[in-house]
Amino acid sequence: MPDYKLVCEVRYKLDPDRLDECADYARTWITLIRRHGGVHYGFFMPREAPAGSPASFAGLGSTGPANEAIALFAFPDDEAYRSYRASVATDPEGIEANRRFSAPPFRSHRRCFLEPASV
Repeated sequence: MPDYKLVCEVRYKLDPDRLDECADYARTWITLIRRHGGVHYGFFMPREAPAGSPASFAGLGSTGPANEAIALFAFPDDEAYRSYRASVATDPEGIEANRRFSAPPFRSHRRCFLEPASV
């Protein structure tokens, strides 16, 4: 498995009336990212915290919002990410996904680019 140096986390504020559509959106993009050279670690929907599991670091930690989903995927480097963006734009399934989800099934999203910490 190649060394993945570009990791992208996307956080979505969900529309509770469109959760099934959001799951379809997730499945579509997981497939496309994998097809075009990335590794997709998953699209994670919110759930209740286990009973009796307070946040660590009292006064600093908190439980996240119940309407937030997270996607996490990676590419070997910046060039591979740019190549994915270019090739998915001409992939018939990518074109269809952009058309189908032109009115996204979520209220907003925020992405963050990360890299693995050296240990």
